[in-house]
Amino acid sequence: MRVTLQLILKRMAAAALTLLLVSIIIFTITSLLPGDAAQAALGQNATAAAVAALRARLGLDQPVLWRYLHWLGGLLTGHPGYSYSNGLPVSAIISKRLPQSLLLAAATTVVSVPFALTLGILAAMYRGSWLDRALSTTTLAMVAVPEFLVATAGVLIFAVKLQWLSALTFVLDHPTPLEFLRSYALPVLSLCFVVTAQMARMTRAAVIDQLSQPYAEMAALKGVGSARVVLTHALPNAVGPIANAIALSLSYLLGGTIIVETIFDYPGLARLMVDAVSYRDMPLLQACAMIFLAAYLGLVLIADICAIVSNPKLRRP
Repeated sequence: MRVTLQLILKRMAAAALTLLLVSIIIFTITSLLPGDAAQAALGQNATAAAVAALRARLGLDQPVLWRYLHWLGGLLTGHPGYSYSNGLPVSAIISKRLPQSLLLAAATTVVSVPFALTLGILAAMYRGSWLDRALSTTTLAMVAVPEFLVATAGVLIFAVKLQWLSALTFVLDHPTPLEFLRSYALPVLSLCFVVTAQMARMTRAAVIDQLSQPYAEMAALKGVGSARVVLTHALPNAVGPIANAIALSLSYLLGGTIIVETIFDYPGLARLMVDAVSYRDMPLLQACAMIFLAAYLGLVLIADICAIVSNPKLRRP
């Protein structure tokens, strides 16, 4: 138990250090972007005095190191500054968009994870059969297709031709199940297309790796059925790799939904970050990027903890 706790604490410390280092990179890159945020906020007809006054008010005339420390302190206390474009607190703007992104990610997770695990386990269970070859070919083709093409095709087929679903996502306060389905079906379908394929392929590889171990081969030689070998022996030992596969696939849902949110006009966090880039709203852009990074590191950390708890080999000194 003590060794397990030490490993988990080390993973958490490494995640915190990574978050700090990447925050420096994010702040530096956004500070080096061409153009002037004050000039963009006031317009091209603004005078030099007005631009200088706004730069002083926003703190853009301060040294980079001082601006970074001030921004980091605000980030740690939950106050990452004010938006350059509208003057509102960044935390207030994000608090309205973050639940929408989490809802879209949750709906995609509920659909994609069970389906992907089922496909991956079936492909591993019947390795080398026509089912395995069909699933492998299909998932490989799904990974190769970009999500914007899936989203566009879904709009043309289900919204324009058949008129079953809505081409735009309308976020209602208290939608009925039918309204929720019509509004979220196409965005969820577009995200599941790639996420499910990646997760299924990594799950198949993890289970097949465990099936090649001596304990699985011994169970098969004793006459244990293939389904029981997979579900009883191989699958529990593949929890760590499968958790990593799920974490890597789900981390895409927060950072990789920019195209999907843009196509369906979904009011999520990724769309907000695109607007922040357009308006050179650096505090808003930096906060969105840090949220995506923290979500990714959190998922990877959970996967590492699952691997440590499920695999005794990882707990050895």
